[in-house]
Amino acid sequence: MGEPAGIGGEIALAAWLGRQAAAVPPFFVIDDADRLCSLAGRLALPVPIRHIGQPGEAAACFDGALPVLHRPLPMAVEAGRPTAATAKAVVEAIELATRLAQAGQAGGVVTNPIHKKTLYDAGFAFPGHTEFLAQLAGVPRVVMMLAAPELKVVPVTIHLALAAAIRMLSVDEIVATGRITAQALRRDFGIARPRLAVAGLNPHAGEDGTMGREDLDIVAPAVAILQGEGIEVSGPRPADTMFHPRARAGYDAALCMYHDQALIPIKTIDFDGGVNVTLGLPFIRTSPDHGTAFDLAGSGRARPDSLIAALKMAADMAARRG
Repeated sequence: MGEPAGIGGEIALAAWLGRQAAAVPPFFVIDDADRLCSLAGRLALPVPIRHIGQPGEAAACFDGALPVLHRPLPMAVEAGRPTAATAKAVVEAIELATRLAQAGQAGGVVTNPIHKKTLYDAGFAFPGHTEFLAQLAGVPRVVMMLAAPELKVVPVTIHLALAAAIRMLSVDEIVATGRITAQALRRDFGIARPRLAVAGLNPHAGEDGTMGREDLDIVAPAVAILQGEGIEVSGPRPADTMFHPRARAGYDAALCMYHDQALIPIKTIDFDGGVNVTLGLPFIRTSPDHGTAFDLAGSGRARPDSLIAALKMAADMAARRG
């Protein structure tokens, strides 16, 4: 469900309405069915809601109604006004989705945006979805990719202050991220020989150490290790020249050193169509590449494009995994 006071519910309704025009694969929602029914009424969205008891019932009713695995919220929610009272239900929806995917009852998990501060106030101990899903899956490391038709980016460090991200950057972090990315590009995106471009940390990739030695001492050795393992990697590259169309044609994914170095270019190129993908999990997880948009919640103006792209990408990945 994501954050109930955000736009997750209305973009789920809108994605179902666009199922034929956008060729949206069948999906069901783990949410409060009464909330979604009320929301559809307030926004004048002609979406019939169908309670389902098991995931296997979803496909049969999807053409005629939005299937909902009902999980009631403890209180009515006002659009744009999050409350810690709903945090437990939000976390339990993520946990249930993960269990269903791990059990093979769902092809993948698509998460609507959460509001981290609300969860933190209720005792949530993880920086975000990515880290929480890794703990639920019992895997030591996962990687966040942002993907759109024209660009795929992977930040090596994620939800950290910039100063902390620079301190955390290491040869091992870059190498591990590159390995997981290359494997996922082969398995989930059907790219037989992935090409990775690695961004430098400093302006001009450090310009031979005159603008910081991190690119010489950390990034370049990591690139050499990945190349030695047979992965097609180039870098460190100056980040300011990596994302124009000619440069993007030369690689399949860009490894970036910190959060904004990766997210600024992809959100500039395709703000509405970007998808957040968690690599390295034993199940598929995607998400819209945007937040809760409290300023739009309840207005009916939120666009479902990124959620639709996330649903379609999850289905494509599931098909490749068989």
